[in-house]
Amino acid sequence: MRDLSSDNTMRERAAENRYKLWVLLNMNRWLLTGVLAAGIFFALMLWGMSTLPSTQRVLLTTDWVKMSFQALIGALITGTTLVVSINQLVLSQEIGPLGSQRRRMDLAMDFYKNTDDLLDFPSPANPALFLKELIDATSDRARAFEDAVQHTDDEDLRAQTEEYVDDLLENAQVATEDLEGAEFGTFAVMNAALNYNYDRKMYDLRWLLDEYEESLTSEQHDAGMSTLTALTMYGPAREYIKTLYFQWSLVKLSQGILYLAVPALVVAGGMVMLVDAHTFTGFLLGIDIRLWVICAAYTICVLPFLLFVSYILRLATIAKRTSAMGPLVLRGD
Repeated sequence: MRDLSSDNTMRERAAENRYKLWVLLNMNRWLLTGVLAAGIFFALMLWGMSTLPSTQRVLLTTDWVKMSFQALIGALITGTTLVVSINQLVLSQEIGPLGSQRRRMDLAMDFYKNTDDLLDFPSPANPALFLKELIDATSDRARAFEDAVQHTDDEDLRAQTEEYVDDLLENAQVATEDLEGAEFGTFAVMNAALNYNYDRKMYDLRWLLDEYEESLTSEQHDAGMSTLTALTMYGPAREYIKTLYFQWSLVKLSQGILYLAVPALVVAGGMVMLVDAHTFTGFLLGIDIRLWVICAAYTICVLPFLLFVSYILRLATIAKRTSAMGPLVLRGD
């Protein structure tokens, strides 16, 4: 008999280290940016302290400091321009002639008509509730399929169907609990959507219907296909929500980079125009104050890039985990 069970969360199914996956996906992006910044600051401080005699000679060379921060000013201005390009890319999908917008609306309404028929009521407008109702509809149809198969004389079919439905219901419960109260714009909605292992469920159900085709009555087969239809509707719905989440995240990233770019430019400009080898003198905690200032200023200047890294790590991980839609399982789960 085939094993039709799987883990209920993406972290459990992933072959990667769970802590690494938590950092890539669940950790707050601003907190991750702060952690990366702290790592850079302390790495520079330790490096400077380990080569203290040569570091002090470098700190006294004002031209070196000025040239370094002049280069950072150019990088910050270029990066800010790139942010504008990202915003244009995101907004370009929302800008178009009336006919194009009408076609988008027609396609969206055709899809919602299909989900309305599936749910037997108008599809919710809230993204989290919309996904939850689709998962609930899948669970209801899976129970109906299991009830229909209970009348068969094939014990293997009954056992395999029961195992499949139990696994689907457990996975659905985990996903719907996470979706309850989840607010779009946060990662909570996407996290719950990724936890629902619909692609594996589609593959297992297709295998089940094919393997026991001769044992299934037309009513039982129709009940199984009804469950498969519900699973099929979840795929494009999740991809649509993912697309909206990507757009939302890129806009938030652009705003965050712009917020950080202004103080970073002020600090970089100050280091070029207002600071020389004699501006700061003395020691703090036994370390030359100039080393503290330069390391802190450099860390502030790279904050926009670190925020960019933290967001792209999450978006790239989501894209990697959802690169295939349908019953094609790319992972080893």
